[in-house]
Amino acid sequence: MNAVVSPIGVARRRSALARALGPAIAAALEAPDVVEVLINEDGSVWLDRVGAGLECTPHKLSPHDREAAIRLLAHEAGETVGEDRPTLATILPDSAARVQAILPPLASAPILAIRKRPGIIYTLADYVRDGIATAAQAERVAASVAAARNIVVAGGTGSGKTTLLNALLAEPSFRGARVVILEDTAELQCASSNAVQLLTKRSAPSVSMRDLVQMTLRLRPDRIVVGEVRDGAALEVMKAWNTGHPGGLLSLHANSAEDALLRLEDLCMEARASPPKRLIAATIDMVVFITRREGGRVITDILDLEDVRGEFV
Repeated sequence: MNAVVSPIGVARRRSALARALGPAIAAALEAPDVVEVLINEDGSVWLDRVGAGLECTPHKLSPHDREAAIRLLAHEAGETVGEDRPTLATILPDSAARVQAILPPLASAPILAIRKRPGIIYTLADYVRDGIATAAQAERVAASVAAARNIVVAGGTGSGKTTLLNALLAEPSFRGARVVILEDTAELQCASSNAVQLLTKRSAPSVSMRDLVQMTLRLRPDRIVVGEVRDGAALEVMKAWNTGHPGGLLSLHANSAEDALLRLEDLCMEARASPPKRLIAATIDMVVFITRREGGRVITDILDLEDVRGEFV
């Protein structure tokens, strides 16, 4: 029999969690332009803002408060943490914010990373205004979105792939389409009034990204968008896009636009022995590469597969 959860007990735990994280973290999580809060071993609090990148704040969080917050989050998730289980991946209560926590002995002191959905959408016009993209780049990408071409957004960790996907989803051509969005954590926002958002499930019985792609084909999508592909589900996405569902978007980790195609090939090979070069060449129309530099994020390369399709096959 499941234990009855007291509303008073839940409220007390949430209150204790809020005290442990402190008002500065609460304010950051409420800020519409903040997408990530990072708390390092030394207690320093860093914020990642849409269009601005990482900045160090004057705020500090003590090791005691960090550990208390992590243990409370683990309790909310029905898990335990400690020396034997020094990591936690969960969701911040009453939000869709994703939490990754690390405790000693994996680190010298508790570490927290909280990633949330931004309250504002950074558009392609904003990219041009802030020098992240040139006007020609923005026009080129917008034209591809309007033409229902399949686009891969590639970059390293923290390069702004999700923010760029949101900018593409804000384009007018998405508003009249039935869009199915697949993610591990809800981070994407779509302008369409006919959008469906599906999330993977880690707890038993688990639901993988590959499972979601297969479900998607029975939901009559016009466009299929994948927040990030990390495994053999990439092959299922390629097949889905190539069977009457153009205009898709996905993101993946890569070191360059050209490397993104090889990375996609490697991911597909987790589901089959031979590289599906012809399928990838026939399916992917454009790769947009974004990177993080000292002065901020910047789109450095746009690879049009029409220009290199023969070479790739």
